[in-house]
Amino acid sequence: MAALVSCCFGCCEDNNRGHVTLKEMPTVQLDTHHMGTDVVIVKSGKRICGTGGCIANAPLHQNKSYFEFKIQSTGVWGVGVATQKANLNQIPLGRDPHSLVLRQDGTVYHNNEEKNRLPANSLPQEGDIVGVTYDHVELNLYLNGKNMNCPASGIRGTVYPVVYAGTAALVRIEGKMDGAKYCQILEENLLPSARKLSMGRK
Repeated sequence: MAALVSCCFGCCEDNNRGHVTLKEMPTVQLDTHHMGTDVVIVKSGKRICGTGGCIANAPLHQNKSYFEFKIQSTGVWGVGVATQKANLNQIPLGRDPHSLVLRQDGTVYHNNEEKNRLPANSLPQEGDIVGVTYDHVELNLYLNGKNMNCPASGIRGTVYPVVYAGTAALVRIEGKMDGAKYCQILEENLLPSARKLSMGRK
């Protein structure tokens, strides 16, 4: 537990003063000012339907971020990160340098290039939670809390959580952008040998 607490506080450490700063992370909502023209946002900014994409209301400023999407119904969808320059009317996202997304077929795209793909037999289904961690270099994906070992990188600039929907899909954004949750996931997914090594330190 000590390693977990240390890591969580470390995510918010102020390197200039050596203090630990605890910040209330913003509640993630979909931003109706940054969405495709055929997108409908419902459930107090938490659910997307229609056709097109939408970014969240706050950028990923902290060093390590975690957020989740719940697949309400299957169809054409994608989740990941994007800048405000992304074309939210053109789906699937991931066609330009302004978005890095997991698509419903398990591929991860950025700048019209497949960067990675989920393991076989790991496609998200209706009711599944897709978790995303991002550390301003690498995006990692989790399915119902399990690391998919599917890293991707390449996007630059200020990024936001992004989601898009198409035919028959409903996707809901969950929770807060949470640096502490990032650390918890990191701890839970350490290799057993690394975990023992960490716990054995004095």
